[in-house]
Amino acid sequence: KAIMNMLRVVEPYIAYGYPNLKTVKEMIYKRGYGKVNKDRLPLTDNTIIENALGKHDIICIEDLIHEIYTVGPAFKEASNFLWPFKLSSPKGGFIQKRRHYIEGGDA
Repeated sequence: KAIMNMLRVVEPYIAYGYPNLKTVKEMIYKRGYGKVNKDRLPLTDNTIIENALGKHDIICIEDLIHEIYTVGPAFKEASNFLWPFKLSSPKGGFIQKRRHYIEGGDA
């Protein structure tokens, strides 16, 4: 019961469900950063991925996307390698943040 109440409180501010391959690919290409020696490095080169995840047969960004999307055998290592995505607020701002998206608001 307590968890359900907490979920109701944060429901307007989060999205949940299964992403499609296009969304996963766009997020990793656009906002993907890797965790190398506790540093946040942009995924600009496949050598960054190969040095960190090569022992798990992940040598390029497409392998990383495939591992994340299909939840393969090295999913834990791949998801731990990715830095959490930093998302920005809408460009035009929120119009009606106090109302839920289903009710016609922005949140």
